[in-house]
Amino acid sequence: MTSASLSGASNGDSIAINRLSQQFLLEYPKEAANVLEAYPLEEIALLLAEQSTATLIRIWSFFPPHIADQLLPLLENRAQKNLLLAMDTPDCAQTLNRLSKEDKTQCLDNLPEDYANDLQRLLEYPERTAGQMLDPRVIRLLPDNTADDALRLLRKQKHKPIRKVFIVDADQQLQGIVDITALALSEGDEKLQQLALPPRALISPFDSLDEVADKLTQFKLDTLPVVDINGKLLGAIQHPSLLRTLQDNSLTDIQAMVGVSREERALSKAWFAIKKRLPWMEINLVTAFAAASVVALFEDTIAKFTALAVLLPVVAGQSGNAGAQAQAVTIRGLALKEITVRNWLRVLFKEINIGMVNGVAIALTTAIGVYIWSTSFGLSLVIAIAMVISMVMAGMAGAVVPIVLTKLGQDPAQSSSIILTTITDIAGFMSFLGIATLLSALL
Repeated sequence: MTSASLSGASNGDSIAINRLSQQFLLEYPKEAANVLEAYPLEEIALLLAEQSTATLIRIWSFFPPHIADQLLPLLENRAQKNLLLAMDTPDCAQTLNRLSKEDKTQCLDNLPEDYANDLQRLLEYPERTAGQMLDPRVIRLLPDNTADDALRLLRKQKHKPIRKVFIVDADQQLQGIVDITALALSEGDEKLQQLALPPRALISPFDSLDEVADKLTQFKLDTLPVVDINGKLLGAIQHPSLLRTLQDNSLTDIQAMVGVSREERALSKAWFAIKKRLPWMEINLVTAFAAASVVALFEDTIAKFTALAVLLPVVAGQSGNAGAQAQAVTIRGLALKEITVRNWLRVLFKEINIGMVNGVAIALTTAIGVYIWSTSFGLSLVIAIAMVISMVMAGMAGAVVPIVLTKLGQDPAQSSSIILTTITDIAGFMSFLGIATLLSALL
């Protein structure tokens, strides 16, 4: 075989391999992302730069954030620009927000100036507000435009699902909304003002994401216009983008409840995690000493009846679980707008009733177990009474702490578990050791 034929065979093999690789990336993006994670970032960036925008955007969503954030600045300028333009604007803004200042500037400089300015404005809105979730790249047309005008504009949109067309006047004041189904079924020369319907709901860029979710659910919308105080259209929030953000927020709420920063990820730098966690660990230490000081008040009682020290974690553990259950239900109710701070009394009485019934049931079981272990009627009576009291107090705390934080304008999930644990520990220790001291003659 000649060298020419070998060269031809080699080129043919290379072309076939490239085509197979592209097909694999396009049809199996999740599996492809898992495979690529094992390669150096520079090699991944070179491979992705050769792909179409459609392939790139499909596979990008399956990269973990820590990989995507390192990979984005390494992409060739054309691929980076096409990727950022193809992303939903809120996703693009959140991605840029995670980058270093230098990388963020480089990415913004690579985008069209108008769109880069839009992204900058999104990043200036407060966290967890509608402003950070709005997409300014909505289709705006005048009332006198025709259905054909709108359809021509729609056909130019790439890699972006469009559900609504927004009708505005010369001052960008929102006049109405046209569904693309209505456009498709209309006569080509029909004016958009004849097809437009008034918006069923509007949102301010400073409203919370919870309020956005409420309106989307209440009015059964898939797109919610965002307007400023003068009624000027700023953009719209799409349901899928909001859903992804709410899912991410629900996971970060879990972190916040135990004093972990919302920004921390599983593969964040150790020093970053230390800086975010250590202050809350110090606060937790102070609260632990507060609980320990309660135990110290009853040092003489514990010295006389050492069995109390053995049973102390049982009472504290049960009250902690009761408080956590009440807290979880209350935070969920606040988040879903099932309750407001005005319902605090109703929620409180509900948790008192639950704590009383569950407390009695658990107290009976505990008393039987303690009597079998210690054969002491007095000790069984003490722990039974303490169990009821501590579980009632824990349920009350679990309901009240999130509501108080909400009333004070704070995030009810923010480290509420640390506050609650302190209250339930003190309640458990105080009730158990206090009753033991009062009924010491029976021990």
